[in-house]
Amino acid sequence: MDRMILNGMRFYGYHGVFPEENKLGQQYIVDVELKIDLAQASQTDDLDHTVNYAELHALVKFIVEGPPFKLIEALAGHIASRLLDAYTNVNEVTVRVTKPHPPFDIHFDGVTVELCRKRDEHGQQASAEQ
Repeated sequence: MDRMILNGMRFYGYHGVFPEENKLGQQYIVDVELKIDLAQASQTDDLDHTVNYAELHALVKFIVEGPPFKLIEALAGHIASRLLDAYTNVNEVTVRVTKPHPPFDIHFDGVTVELCRKRDEHGQQASAEQ
């Protein structure tokens, strides 16, 4: 299966368990990997046979910069579900959300959550990778 990968999308959001996170916000880094058949797009050079990654970026931005989630797990899950809903030609999506500056007195490059969601044999969203 072919892949389309958007790496290092950066957005400002207000997600977190602590009230100060919801008030101050911070940058989030999102990576999205789509499993999609790109054979027809590669042969026809036609945008209708692929995913418009500018639109995909706009949808992820809308979600991350929208209403806050307490957990980045929930944020990643919502992104995955919305992408599978929006792009029926996508068979599987992997979403990585990195919170580079968790509100703790520790020094590291952040925490990343990675979720993989795919369609079942009937084309419906499955809850998790099987």
